[in-house]
Amino acid sequence: MKYDNITKARFINRSNRFIAEVEMDGHKEIVHVKNTGRCKELLISGCEVWLTAPGTPDRKTKYDLVAVRKGDGIIFNIDSQAPNNVVKEWLESQNYDRVIPEYTYGDSRIDFYMERGEEKFLLEVKACTLEVDGIGYFPDAPTVRGVKHIHELIKARKAGYHAILAFVIQMDGVTEVRPNIRMHPEFGEAIYPSIR
Repeated sequence: MKYDNITKARFINRSNRFIAEVEMDGHKEIVHVKNTGRCKELLISGCEVWLTAPGTPDRKTKYDLVAVRKGDGIIFNIDSQAPNNVVKEWLESQNYDRVIPEYTYGDSRIDFYMERGEEKFLLEVKACTLEVDGIGYFPDAPTVRGVKHIHELIKARKAGYHAILAFVIQMDGVTEVRPNIRMHPEFGEAIYPSIR
C-alpha cells in the first residue's frame, strides 16, 4: 500500500479525536487525524508528522494526518484504514476463492470473510500503534468492540470456521504484540481466559 502524495509537517496540538493543528511551510493548517485512538505517546507537540491530500471535494480539511515520527526516530503509520487495506491486498494473493470485507457474523461486523473450497474463515484486523521497548501492545485505549469481536470469533470457531485475529504492526522494530492488560484487562482476558 502506498500513498499518492505525502507532505511533511510539524504537529502542534490535537483539539479532539478527529482534528489536529500542524505547521507546514510556515503556516498553520487544520488537518483530519485518521486514527481516533489516543496516540498520546506519539502526537507530542513539535514532532514530525506526514500528511496526505486525498482531494475529496467538499471536505472540511484538505489534509489527513497519517504518520508520525516518535522521539526515538521510529516512524509510525497511524492511518486506521491502512491495516485493512494492507490485509486485503495480502489476502487477495493467498489463493482464497472468495474474500469479502466487512462481513456480518452474529452480532458483529468482522473485517473479512474468506472461503477456500469448503473451508470458511473469519479474520478480524487490529491495528497496533503502541510500542514500548520494542514490544507492540493492543489496545492503546479501552475497546469494548474489540472484546466483542474476540468473543464472536470464539463462537465462530466452535461453529466450524477458521477464526483469525491479525495484528498489523504499524512501525518498524516490533516483532511481537501483547494484549495491553494494563489499559484494558478484559481484552487480555478475552484472548487468554486464564489471565486473571
